[in-house]
Amino acid sequence: MCYPGWVGGFMSWKRKRRLQGKNKYYSLAKKLRREQRSSDEFEIMLNQLTLEEVIGLKLELATKSVNGKLFGVPLWYSLHNVVQDAVLKYTFSASRTNGEAMRYLGLKKAEMKKLLKKYNIDNYFSEKEIEDEI
Repeated sequence: MCYPGWVGGFMSWKRKRRLQGKNKYYSLAKKLRREQRSSDEFEIMLNQLTLEEVIGLKLELATKSVNGKLFGVPLWYSLHNVVQDAVLKYTFSASRTNGEAMRYLGLKKAEMKKLLKKYNIDNYFSEKEIEDEI
């Protein structure tokens, strides 16, 4: 006689892992779409560019209003912070928990805590700020 849940004479009791955390609903693409700063068409066009082209184009557009000059801005020395901020936002968008994001980046807990405080990632994805802006 076979009972439901019996597999090969043994009862199958698989615990379902809960892989949900506060990052589960973080999505950079969804946030930008809600703010109407992105669309499917824009994302398709953006996907056709390399990361280097996107950065170069963004810098060119940012300097257009000042005739192509960014005097006094330590651009070269700011790159490290810009890249860290972008990678952190992506990582939180791609992971479900802070621990998973930390492991994804290969960071220790203390390092991750400093970066979270420095770049204020939780507030970036916060729904409350989006509602306040509208």
